[in-house]
Amino acid sequence: MSKMIFVSLPVTDLQASIAFYKALGFEQNLQFSDDAGACMVWSESIYAMLLTHAKWRSFTERPLPPAGASGVMLNLSVDSREAVDAMNLAAAANGGQADVNPVQEMGFMYGRDLADPDGNLWGPFWMDPAAVPPAAQEAKS
Repeated sequence: MSKMIFVSLPVTDLQASIAFYKALGFEQNLQFSDDAGACMVWSESIYAMLLTHAKWRSFTERPLPPAGASGVMLNLSVDSREAVDAMNLAAAANGGQADVNPVQEMGFMYGRDLADPDGNLWGPFWMDPAAVPPAAQEAKS
């Protein structure tokens, strides 16, 4: 079995969250979806599990984060700068928030962070590895 990631996210309105993630380009896997959760597919190895608060609590007793708080931001690579912009437009048009942080414009990399309707942060970005400046490449070594 190949390695995959399933990111579980608590959501207040499951149907609105499904519509939001579909607008961003995720597809719903109905085999792993029901009235308490939805499996949203980004790629063959990346999945977002949208869970009602009741379903979330069946996995952990840890408290839900307060509204507007976030302990993690998930970054997704996309094929172009235009795809980054399109995801932000879709976020704003579907109950989320675009540009929750300053736009990242580095020439070889471009990113714009967004939040879903529950405040979960996503950072779609485009990068051209061949255009990374030598100083940035040396810092990685």
